[in-house]
Amino acid sequence: MNQNPSASVTLPGRDAVPALEMIGISKSFPGVKALSGVSLTAFGGEVLALMGENGAGKSTLMKILSGAYTADPGGEIRVFGAPVAIDGPQAAKAAGIAIIYQELALAPNLTVSENIHLGDELSRAGQLDRKAMANACRPILERLGTPFGPNTLVGTLSIAEQQLVEIARALHRQSRILVLDEPTTALSARETDRLFALIRQLRSEGIALIYISHRMAEVYELADRVTVLRDGSCVGTLERQDLSAEAIVRMMVGRELSSFYTKTHDPDAQRGAVVMQVDGVTDGGRVLPCSFVLHRGEVLGIAGLVGAGRTELARLIYGADRKAGGSVALEGRIVALGSPKQALDAGIAYLTEDRKGLGLFLDMSCGGNINVGVIDRDAHLGGRLNLARAKERAVRAFGAFRVRAASPQVQVGSLSGGNQQKVLLARLLETGPKVLILDEPTRGVDVGAKSEIYRIIDELASRGLGVLMISSDLPEIVGICDRVLVMREGRIAGEVGGATGVAITQESVMVHAAGLAA
Repeated sequence: MNQNPSASVTLPGRDAVPALEMIGISKSFPGVKALSGVSLTAFGGEVLALMGENGAGKSTLMKILSGAYTADPGGEIRVFGAPVAIDGPQAAKAAGIAIIYQELALAPNLTVSENIHLGDELSRAGQLDRKAMANACRPILERLGTPFGPNTLVGTLSIAEQQLVEIARALHRQSRILVLDEPTTALSARETDRLFALIRQLRSEGIALIYISHRMAEVYELADRVTVLRDGSCVGTLERQDLSAEAIVRMMVGRELSSFYTKTHDPDAQRGAVVMQVDGVTDGGRVLPCSFVLHRGEVLGIAGLVGAGRTELARLIYGADRKAGGSVALEGRIVALGSPKQALDAGIAYLTEDRKGLGLFLDMSCGGNINVGVIDRDAHLGGRLNLARAKERAVRAFGAFRVRAASPQVQVGSLSGGNQQKVLLARLLETGPKVLILDEPTRGVDVGAKSEIYRIIDELASRGLGVLMISSDLPEIVGICDRVLVMREGRIAGEVGGATGVAITQESVMVHAAGLAA
């Protein structure tokens, strides 16, 4: 491992002089040291992955590079060996630096060429020269192989196509340093493959690419080097030949990968105590009749390829969608689950995969979110709320779930993805469920928060809760589940672990998911 990320190391295909050097960058906010002497080097003709937990300092460092923040005195930024003063976005633009954020900065009511020229419009006789702007864009769009033209309205494009517009704008401005912040979050597998092909093309053209992602597979596929931040400091840089999940995780969180998947509960200790039985549940379309049992103190995984029907089955069980047939029994008694409220009242809680759109009230405080499901418990006879009890509940949950925020009064929308997920889990558990359905519980959270969520799941199973967990992350399924049901084309195609005698491995799961069991 190269512990000095500012050292110039020349590899085949990589420029000798760094395109970008950030040396000894620090940034303080009132009461917080966000960055402490961070150094980062990016070369033309390479992809440098920048990794770290939420709160590690990645966003702060990139905001300094973009000119949104000003670094504390003492550090230095060099572009192609020359010191530059980045005191605002225009200075970053002039230095050839472009950042494409997760939330795209485009005007949907303008055309592609108008967005590319935004702030740099061409005019003729006091009027916008739209024809000249469109003609100027065409060579760049052809270079990127876009399926749209310069006069296409941006609001009609997909997210992946809008990303191409952002990249085209950066190339139009002759940017030589391009930062991509979690660019695949909203992309399909096919769109991701196309983006990766474009990134490789830009790398071959000598552009320096800084790629920010939590996804290990993407880093393995694209990165020539990986620089890791932790707690506002640079831990070090790994060359491609040294990349491994163990090394990256150890640098990011300061502990071994083996400590991630906590499993101290003993599902066999309560084997036979069935908490939920699902018989022939179907929607008559995408989900064919499915049957299984869930035991107390068990983490039962549901795996399968995208489109296999996992979330659809969970929503049928929870009453979010209408069943065409089948039944659900809790503790031996069939329960009517025609709505999520009926499911909650019966003892089934469901953590949605879309925590921002369907789970949390982002404008409310963390405490408000934790209490919203049980607010009726705090009502006095006169109809007034016992606010002290609600506050006590929120404070207790903050401690139990190790939520990283100043207090429960903080707006939940301002938290990282992992801490938002902990708040949502805390709210669900306040309802006192017997069964907890988790749909992609670690999607969009960093590795440190994942470890915390695994710990919480293990503790819940130890208390006797039945946990039904849907995940597309096979190492996660293998690491924390006691049994796994594998869905394929709307039906349960197989089972591994438990009494089957088949070990839970990525291979044994994929055999059923891909229809190869026969």
